[in-house]
Amino acid sequence: MKRGSEKNTGDLVTVRAHVLRMVAGSAVRVTPLALEKTLSETHGLTRQQVKAVIRDLVSDGELVYTYEFGSTFLEPSFNKPVRVSTHVILKPPGHSYQPAPEDVVVQIKPGAAFGDGRHSTSRLAIRGIEYVLKKIKSDRPEDQSRVLDIGTGSGILVITAVGMGIHRGIGIDIDPAARSEAKENVSINRFEDRIKISEQYLETIEGCFDLVTANLRYPTLKKICPCLRKITHPKGFIVCSGIRSHELADLIKAYARKKFEVKWKDIEQDWVGVVLKNLT
Repeated sequence: MKRGSEKNTGDLVTVRAHVLRMVAGSAVRVTPLALEKTLSETHGLTRQQVKAVIRDLVSDGELVYTYEFGSTFLEPSFNKPVRVSTHVILKPPGHSYQPAPEDVVVQIKPGAAFGDGRHSTSRLAIRGIEYVLKKIKSDRPEDQSRVLDIGTGSGILVITAVGMGIHRGIGIDIDPAARSEAKENVSINRFEDRIKISEQYLETIEGCFDLVTANLRYPTLKKICPCLRKITHPKGFIVCSGIRSHELADLIKAYARKKFEVKWKDIEQDWVGVVLKNLT
C-alpha cells in the first residue's frame, strides 16, 4: 500500500470514530446537516465525502436514520449488541456477544413497547440502576432485595436490575401489548422465576421495595411521589428518568419534601436521569 493510501485509511478511521462519538455523546439529537458542517470544519471534508462516511456507517449498522416532527436525525443503531453503561450491554436475541467478566448482557427483542435502548431516557435509567447496584453497598440481604418497575414497557429496566443482582422484581404496565412483550423478554433472559409482569395499578402495590424504577414523564413522576414514598424501603432508592433539564429542579423539590435526596444524576440530549435516596 502506498504511503498516501495509508494516510487516507487512517484519516477515515479517525473521521468514523469522530462521527460515532458525536452522535452518541451529543446533548441534542444530531441532524445530517449539522454533522456535515462539523466534519467539514474539523476535518476539511467536502459535503460529498461526509455523505459517503455517513452512508458507510449506516450501511455497516453503526448508525440509523430516524424521522420526527419533520426532521431527520442520525442515532446509534441498536440492531446489534451495544454497551450503554460501564457494565450493561443491550443485545437483540440471536446476536452473538462475548461478555467480559463484569458485563451484564440484557436481551431485548425489538417490538412495539417502549424500551429497547434507543431512547436516551432508557439509557439514563440503566446507568442509574448501575449506580445504585454497583456503587452503593446495601445493608439489606441480597436474597431479600426487590425492585418495582413502573410502566415497564419492554421490561428492560426490571430485567437489568435483576441481571445486576436484585433478587426479585415486578414490572407493572396497563398496556396489554407491553406486558406481552415484557413477559417474552423476561423469558428470553431466563428470569421467569424471579420477575413478575403485572397489570396492577401502582396504588394497589403492597410492601416495600429496595429499588423503584420509573421512566415516565415529569408530570407523572411528580404526581406519584407520595405513593413512591410509601413503597420505597427505608434507605432505598428510586431511579427516575423521562425528565427534561428545565423540569429537574421542581421535581427534586417535590421529592425533597418527602425526604428523598439526590445521590446521582446524568444528562443526555436534554433528558435527565436521577437517583433519589429515601432518607428515612
